[in-house]
Amino acid sequence: MAQKELKVYLIAGEPSGDLLGSRIMRALKKKTKKAVQFFGVGGETMEKEGLKSLFDISDLAVMGFVEVLPNLPKILRHFNEIITDIQAVQPDVILTIDSFSFSVRVHKRLIKAGIRIPHAHCVAPQVWAWKKERAKTLGRYVDRLFCLLPQEPNYFTPYGLKADFIGHPVIEGGADKGDKAKFLKQYHIPTGSRILCVLPGSRKNEIKYLLPVFKKSIQIIRQKYRNVFVVIPSVSTVWKQVESNMEGVDEPYVIVRGEKDRYNAFAAADVAIAASGTVSLELALAGVKHLIAYRVAPLTAFLARRLLKIKYVNLINLLANKELIPELLQENCTAQKIADVTSDFLRGKRQNVRNELKKLGWGGKTTPSEKVAELLLQMVTEYD
Repeated sequence: MAQKELKVYLIAGEPSGDLLGSRIMRALKKKTKKAVQFFGVGGETMEKEGLKSLFDISDLAVMGFVEVLPNLPKILRHFNEIITDIQAVQPDVILTIDSFSFSVRVHKRLIKAGIRIPHAHCVAPQVWAWKKERAKTLGRYVDRLFCLLPQEPNYFTPYGLKADFIGHPVIEGGADKGDKAKFLKQYHIPTGSRILCVLPGSRKNEIKYLLPVFKKSIQIIRQKYRNVFVVIPSVSTVWKQVESNMEGVDEPYVIVRGEKDRYNAFAAADVAIAASGTVSLELALAGVKHLIAYRVAPLTAFLARRLLKIKYVNLINLLANKELIPELLQENCTAQKIADVTSDFLRGKRQNVRNELKKLGWGGKTTPSEKVAELLLQMVTEYD
């Protein structure tokens, strides 16, 4: 008798979740010998693994209190589309990835509608930073939580939620395995160039607030270092926006897409300027000296400063409890300050944070995606 195909519903609201989702899909195909169907919402890497996304995830990739408001009607429409689609598909399990506020509402609505399936969420909300009550909220609507950091399950298990530490997905991405020679040859980068990797984010509002500042910093840096070649790794959600914003900028620069080119760019890079996020972990793993810079709407910044209970925003800095990665946030996110720090790195200032990455606790021999796949299959079996 042929094995029944497992139906898995996945929701990834932004590119980092899309990347993790694609790896989970790959692991599920391996463990089920391809007896699995995928439904839901994802980006280009999940689509390569066989998902036909319900809509473009760039519509959900919005962060910030103020920034969400103009997009609210579209987000609500997509929310209802997801619920209707899940009712039609009748999956065996649902997994949401990151994007806590949107994800928890999906789980809540499904439970209210009486749709009986196992519910899982990957990437714990950062309750250690703010809104501790989210730990209790998630426990009401999710059967299992997959955590990236070893201390995170302790925040959720008191509320009866099964929380598993899976390890951080950055370890299986290959950020430290790029091919410098291949990258330089592929993009005809002149010998002797100093590679500046510029990563202005994966959300539309990040490009809006950060890329104009980054562009000005590039101009300042090039006044001191004429041999700087700029590489901008981008993703499908903002590719066209980045391309449009870079018009009028003096050569040389190149915009690249895809995971391989991204990591090859890291291997070639002398220094990087990046938006805050997982990319800092990838750059640190690749051994690239870098800073993070971030700017949001003034009202969003005002509210964040009163709600957040953390000294740093960068995960490496949080773990080390000191600023190993320079953070230039809001009013400090200026072209001149970015250029000054970048110039320090180009002049030879050291930055070695690989040892700090070990404190993340990478887990055992099983990769995070393989662990999630195992636990999802276990959930389906136990639910039956």
